[in-house]
Parts: sequence; structure tokens; C-alpha cells
Amino acid sequence: MAESQNIEWKESWRDEYLKWICGFANAQGGKIYLGINDEGQVVGLHNSKSLLEEIPNKIVTTLGIVADVNLLSAEGKEYIEICVSKSNMPIAYRGVYHYRSGSTKQELKGAALQEFLMKKIGLTWDDVASERATLDDIDPEAVMYFQKMSVAHNRMAVESVTEDIAVVLENLNLLDDGKLKNAAILLFGKRPGWFVTSCDFRIGRFIKDDSDLIFQDVVEGDLIRMADRVINILRSKYLISPIHYEGLQRIEPLEIPEDSLREAIFNSIIHKLYTGVHTQMKVWNDKIELWNDGGLPFDMTIERLMSEHSSKPRNPNIAAVFYKAGFIESWGRGITKIRHGFLSAGLPEPLFEESCGGIRVTMYRPEMPGIGKNAEANEVKEKVMETSGETDLREKTGEKTGEKTGEKILLLMRENPSITYGELAKELSMSQSGIGYAVRKLRKAGLVERIGPDKGGAWKVN
Repeated sequence: MAESQNIEWKESWRDEYLKWICGFANAQGGKIYLGINDEGQVVGLHNSKSLLEEIPNKIVTTLGIVADVNLLSAEGKEYIEICVSKSNMPIAYRGVYHYRSGSTKQELKGAALQEFLMKKIGLTWDDVASERATLDDIDPEAVMYFQKMSVAHNRMAVESVTEDIAVVLENLNLLDDGKLKNAAILLFGKRPGWFVTSCDFRIGRFIKDDSDLIFQDVVEGDLIRMADRVINILRSKYLISPIHYEGLQRIEPLEIPEDSLREAIFNSIIHKLYTGVHTQMKVWNDKIELWNDGGLPFDMTIERLMSEHSSKPRNPNIAAVFYKAGFIESWGRGITKIRHGFLSAGLPEPLFEESCGGIRVTMYRPEMPGIGKNAEANEVKEKVMETSGETDLREKTGEKTGEKTGEKILLLMRENPSITYGELAKELSMSQSGIGYAVRKLRKAGLVERIGPDKGGAWKVN
């Protein structure tokens, strides 16, 4: 017999051990042995008889539960066994809820307490009905996208496809007495951020440390298409897609296994604590860090996560829709898929760890010229700024022609040094904000400067 997640040794009795009993009852149950020291040796109790009567009464009076209290002996020494069963209702010790996790006792507060209480009564946050949302807040295109993916993955018959949004949501168990559940708003909402403030996905490019942010993106909108949006942005701005040909076909795979990356994104969406903060992805020279708020389930550890385990999503309704869309399997194989994908590509195995109340997975990038852990930070920063600047320029200005927007602006400024933003916008059929963004890029690069005041001055093209 050794101390574990459900066994605790104590040399003597103290009333504060009622907290441990509370923690066992709220978790999977357990046993406390009195009269055994930290080395597991029976040291005995001098007041075992009185404790046999005192402890059961205190447990009932303070916690409202019944525990078996047994007198045992070994080598002529008496010790006590307190057997605590798992409670189906939440148990509090003087208004505070405790939980046994691993070999520690945790005091539940805030979002963790809210999640625990809902779980005890058979609810999850994504299963709760929204009082403000209506069917008008659902995006028909998001619902149609889901049905299209479900048919493509053979999770839905093509004859089941319908334009009746209420029927789709009812079949997905996303309506509660006619009201939309939180999961429905997140999965298919036109503007989920109106109802859930932390449902966006933030991506940042870093070089030296967390203060060296080069550029960033905030991905918003429905969760059902979130992974596609994130992958597209990563492909266009953050990651490299080496080109090769298979016969006459041009192939541009991501530098890291896309299936594994997508699986990691799916996991972050499904297991996120949506009463917490936004999901964060940090792209470094040599790695990608993906963090989502919300720790592991109470009875799960990182070690168990790395081995075979059952699926325990924090948001089962969201997970069920992702399964029916063909995005995930329902067997808890996501972590294995991520790890094997990287190993098969000859890359280091991703690192999973608990961090700041959430889960962080670190995925390592391959060594490439100019990018990688051995690259000079300043040189990489310059290349990244140059690449991202052109991408940002095209995205924000809506530039679609082959000639770069910056070159057009410089040409017009050279011909007419006093040209205004409004005149540039008219010449190039762009918004003034887009022109302003492009000019700031040109000035930062030293290609153009302003001589004199904003009004009455002139442009000097270098």
C-alpha cells in the first residue's frame, strides 16, 4: 500500500483533514489512514477508540456525507482507515470546494469551480442555453459548410442536407426548448464574439522573446471554419511552403505536417475554456507554440495524455459536431495523430505541457535557410518584416494586379510630389486607409519621406 491519487497517510488526526475527505468525495473517492507516517510505517494511535466515534460525527456534521471509519492493527499497533466514496453531488467544507488531483488537494475557485459544479449536475458550459441568441444569429453559410463536410466524410447522407437551420441544430442537439445552446453560437454564429468574448484565435510572429512581436493576426468568426482560416493565414504569412513537382503537378506542402497542425488546432478549440481567455499561437524561428485556456480533466495527467486514453472533451457538443463534420475521431487518438505526424516527417516529437492554467503544445519547425534556431535574429527579423510587409500590403489594400502597390505609389509621387492621399486613392481605386497603410510601409523602409508639413509639404522619393 503506497500513497497515491486515492490514498493518503497521516500520523494523527486533525480537523483540517476534513478538507482531504471533501476532496476525495468530490473526486474519485479514496482512503485516509491515520497512524501511518510519511514512510508508510505504522506508528499507531493512542486515542483510536475515541476517534472511531469522533471522526464519523464530524464528517456527517461538517460535510453531510457518510464515510466508513475502520479500526485496524498491525504489529500490535492500532491505526484507522477512513473510506470515502465518490459523491454524485458537490461537497463543500465550510463553503469551500476541494478536489483531490493526483496526490494533492486543490481548492476550486473561479472558472474551475464553475466547471466542476456544472459537471457534478451533468452539465457542461457548451450545453447551457443562451438567453440572448436567436436563429437570426446563426450564419446559414456556416451550417451549409458543416453539412458539406459531413457528406464528404460520410458522416451524413446527402439526402439529409437541408436549408432549415432549426432542423440541423435540433438534430445536432444544439437547441434547448427552442433556445440556442452556447455550442450553437460558437459553432455557427455570425458574430460569436457578441456572446462569448474569448472565442477568437490570435497568432503572433516573434523573434527574440515575448516582447519582440513583429506582426499578428486575430482570427474571429464561427468555430466550424476556424481551423481553415488559421491554416490559410499560417500558409500565407507565417510558415514556409516548399515547392516541388510530382510529374506536372505543383505541390506546396507546409513545412510541418498539416494534418498534425490541423489536429492540434481542433484540439485547442474543443478543449478550450470559453469563460477564460483567447487561444494563442506564437510562431518563432524554430518552433510554434499553441496554447489554449483550460487545464486537463481532473483525473488526467500529461503522462496519461501521452498514453492510450479515452476522449474527455471539455465541450462535448462542440466535439460531437467536429466528429460529425469528419474533423476528428471519437476515440481520444488526437494526441497520437499529432505525435506520429511529426515523427513520420522526421521532426522532433511535439512537447505537451500544462502552463498558466491551460495546455501548451510546442511543435518544432525544420531547419531552413534563413529560418531556424541557428539563424541570426536580426537577419531573420529583416526577412520576416519584408515578407510580411508585402503580404500585409496586399491584404489591406486589396491589391490584385501584378505590379506592386508600392511601386505605383512611388511612381505617382515622383510625377507629382504634392499628391494627396485622396488623389492616390482615386488613382489606384483604393481606400484612403489602404493608401495610408502602404505609405507608412514605404516610409518605414526609407523609400519615401515627407518634406515640410502635412499640408503644403511634398513627397521626396529616395
